[in-house]
Amino acid sequence: MDFSKSVIPSHLLGDRGSNLVVINPGSANVRIGLAQQDAPFSIPHCIARHTTGANQSPRKNVQDQNLNSQVTTAQHVEREKAYDIIASLLKIPFLDEEVVNNSYPRKMGRVDVLSQQNSKKESMLTWTDVFQKSSSAPLASESSSHKHETSESPDPQEGGSDEKPQASESKYREYICGEEAMRISPTEPYCLRRPIRRGHLNISQHYSMQQVLEDLQAIWEWILVEKLHIPHSERNMYSALIVVPETFDNREIKEILSIVLRDLRFSSAVVHQEGLAAVFGNGLSTACVVNIGAQVTSVICVEDGVALPHTQTTLRFGGEDVSRCLLWTQRHHQTWPPIRTDALAKPIDLLMLNRLKESYCQIYEGEVEAVGVVHSYEDGLPPGSHKTRLTALNVAPMGLFYPTLLVPDVYPPPPRSWFKDYEDMLEDTWHIDFPRRTDISDGLYPGISNPLQMWDNYPYPSNQQKKEDNIGLAEAITKSILSTGRIDLQRKLFCSMQLIGGVALTTGLISAMEERVLHAIPSNEAIDTVEVLQPRTNPSFVAWRGGAILGVIDYGRDAWIHREDWIQNGIHIAGGRKYKDSYYLQAQPMCYINS
Repeated sequence: MDFSKSVIPSHLLGDRGSNLVVINPGSANVRIGLAQQDAPFSIPHCIARHTTGANQSPRKNVQDQNLNSQVTTAQHVEREKAYDIIASLLKIPFLDEEVVNNSYPRKMGRVDVLSQQNSKKESMLTWTDVFQKSSSAPLASESSSHKHETSESPDPQEGGSDEKPQASESKYREYICGEEAMRISPTEPYCLRRPIRRGHLNISQHYSMQQVLEDLQAIWEWILVEKLHIPHSERNMYSALIVVPETFDNREIKEILSIVLRDLRFSSAVVHQEGLAAVFGNGLSTACVVNIGAQVTSVICVEDGVALPHTQTTLRFGGEDVSRCLLWTQRHHQTWPPIRTDALAKPIDLLMLNRLKESYCQIYEGEVEAVGVVHSYEDGLPPGSHKTRLTALNVAPMGLFYPTLLVPDVYPPPPRSWFKDYEDMLEDTWHIDFPRRTDISDGLYPGISNPLQMWDNYPYPSNQQKKEDNIGLAEAITKSILSTGRIDLQRKLFCSMQLIGGVALTTGLISAMEERVLHAIPSNEAIDTVEVLQPRTNPSFVAWRGGAILGVIDYGRDAWIHREDWIQNGIHIAGGRKYKDSYYLQAQPMCYINS
C-alpha cells in the first residue's frame, strides 16, 4: 500500500492533488506528475534537436564535447587496484588471475531474472522515426492526445533536402524528447542535449545558459502537454512544486523557478529540497538520506523534519557510471561480443547497458554470472542480438564504495562568475539571525557594505566536489553523520539510513552498505550498530512522492510564490516577504503525519 494514502485522507489528496504538479528534475531523468497520481512519469531528461547544418564537419550527434572518455594510464592502474580490492572482499579471482591459481574455493552463483522482467529488459530497442509524416498533423502544443513525441513547430525550411523516400511529404521533427531522443540513429541530423549533468545545469562553452534553459522548458512543456494533458492555455489553473537536488545552487534554483512561473505559466510554485522530501515520502522525521542518482550521489542528514545543510556531501558518480563499469568489466574478461558499444557517443547503448545493470547486477560473495542478450546498434544497420555469458556481475556496483573503479567522466563546472548571485535562495539570512558557524568567514553574513562581498569566500560546490571525488559511499555517509557532532543524534542517524534512487533497488546493496559503513566508522567512536531502513515507497521516486505529500498538506502557505510576484520582483530583498527554502520550514507538516 502506498504510504501517502495511509496518512493523507483520499478526499484531501484528490482535491488538493488534482491541480498540483510535482516536478523532480535529475541529471538523467525528470519525474513529473500530478500529486494525486500513484507514481510520476519518469522521462529521460534530454532533447534531440534537428541540426540544420547537417553537412558541416565534424557533425555532433551529442552536444557534450568536454567529456573525457579516454582513461589515463594512472586511472587505469587505480581502476585495476580497486577491482582487486573488491575481488578480495567478494572472494572472487583477481582481475588477471587464472581461476586455477585462485586461493579461494570457487563459489558460483547464477542470476535468475523473472521471465516477465527479463523479456522487458532484454527487448530490443528500435531506432526512432525522426519524420513527422504529415504536415497537417497536430502539433505538440495544440494536441494533448497525440501519441508520439512530436515537435511543437517544425521548421518549414527543414525536411525537403533529405534523400529518404517520400522526403517531399515528410518533415524532420524540430526536436524529440525523452527516450525517443536517445534512440535516434547517429546518422540522422540530430544533436542530443542534456540540460542537467552531474547535478548542475550543463552550462559550458559548447552549451550556453540560454540553450540549457530553452531545452529545459521544451522538455517540461512537452511532458505537461503530451503526458499530463495540461495545455498551455490551462496552465494558470495549476500550481507547481519543485523538488530540487541538493547539488543545485541558488542561481540554478532561481532559473528553474523562472521557467516554471514565467515560461510554463504556472500560477504559483514552491521549492523543496530532495533529501527532505525523501524523508517525508517514507514517513520519517529523522534520517540520513543517501540518494544514489544516475550521475550524482548525495548524502544529507535530516533531524526532526529539518535538513542539516552542513552535513551535505556530494559525490560525482552514480548509476550510469556503474553501467559503464559493467561494460568495461565484460570487455576485460572478453565476454562482450565484438560490437562497437559506446555509452557516451551512442545514447541508445547507454539505455541497453542500464537495462542489463538493472537486470543482472547484484552484490554477494562468490562469482556471479548470467546468460544475457546484448544488442548491437551500428550506424545505418538494423539492431542485432547477441546471446552471451556475463561475468563478475557483483563487481561494478561495488564501485560505489571504491569509486576509482568507476573512473567518472571529467567535466568542468560552470564558470565561477556564474555563481556571483547575492540573492540567497537557501537561507533567509536577511530576516533571520542564525547562529554563526566557526568554519565560515564573516563575509557570508548580512550587514556588510557590499552584498557581493559575501560571495567572495563562498564554498562553491565545484570546489567541494574536487575534494570529495575519490571518497567512497561509506566514507561519505560516515563523514556526514559524524559532522553533526552529537553522539545521541549520530547513533540515531547510523540506525536510520535511508537509501533512495534507482540504484537502491540493487539486490544485496543494503547489506553491503551496512557492512562498509560499519567498517568506515573510526574505532574511537562509540558506535557499533548501523541499519538501512526498509523503504515504504519505491526508492526510485520517493522524493517525488514526498514532494506530493508536502504540497498537499502545506498547500496555500506563505512560502508559495505567485507568478505575478515573481515576474515583477523575483526575490525582493527590500520587501517584507522573501522565499524561504524547505531547509527552514521546520517540521510543521510532520505533526500531521505523526498524529
